[in-house]
Amino acid sequence: MTEKEFLSTYNRHDFLSPLFSIDTVLFTYHENTLKVLLVERANHPEKGKWGLPGGFINEVSDKTLEETVYRKLKEKTGVIPPYIEQLCTVGNAQRDPRGWSVTVCYTALIAHQACAAHIESVSSVKWVTIDEIDSIPLAFDHYQLYLQARERLQQKSLYSIVPGFALPEVFTLAELQHVHEVLIGKPIQNKSFRRRLEQADLLIDTGEKRQERGRPANLYRLKSQSADYRFVRNLEN
Repeated sequence: MTEKEFLSTYNRHDFLSPLFSIDTVLFTYHENTLKVLLVERANHPEKGKWGLPGGFINEVSDKTLEETVYRKLKEKTGVIPPYIEQLCTVGNAQRDPRGWSVTVCYTALIAHQACAAHIESVSSVKWVTIDEIDSIPLAFDHYQLYLQARERLQQKSLYSIVPGFALPEVFTLAELQHVHEVLIGKPIQNKSFRRRLEQADLLIDTGEKRQERGRPANLYRLKSQSADYRFVRNLEN
């Protein structure tokens, strides 16, 4: 039998398949803190609980996992992040009462200004601070997925400029340092942080200024290649 003949008679439904879905952990920086996007579940199971935006793959319309991510985010939140990063894959017989389940989880950090209008128009979606989320019983294993995404973001904040993508298009160095400190969870030495930014040449000085603590502060924007830059040493060192 040739492979063509084999495929012509092969019935995928002869074998049991697990439930296959995607979940997304979206972070933003707003009001001097890190926040996570949650969606209230409208249907069973776990109806009424809050969880990560996600859903099942549509084999007809979705050509890739990433297409599923963007489709479900648009349907449930109206938010389309500028990038997504695959975080992990989790599968077992316990995570979903409907049966054996596999989820591929993605994560992203987005600027609050880029999505605020969309979120405010959807009653079943909200940004939750990282302090609040610990007291919210999330659906399924979404809290564990959140913790893994939080750790990934913390690590990336130590060796990259990725936290800058949570800020408005233009920002001060103090704002950039503060968002790093929030994501890392500890203070960074001011002079060392600014010296390493200058050496890495990651920012564009706009020539504009903003009053900050009684004195004008220069406004910067990120260079397009900044997302790929990695510091030789962690910023906390």
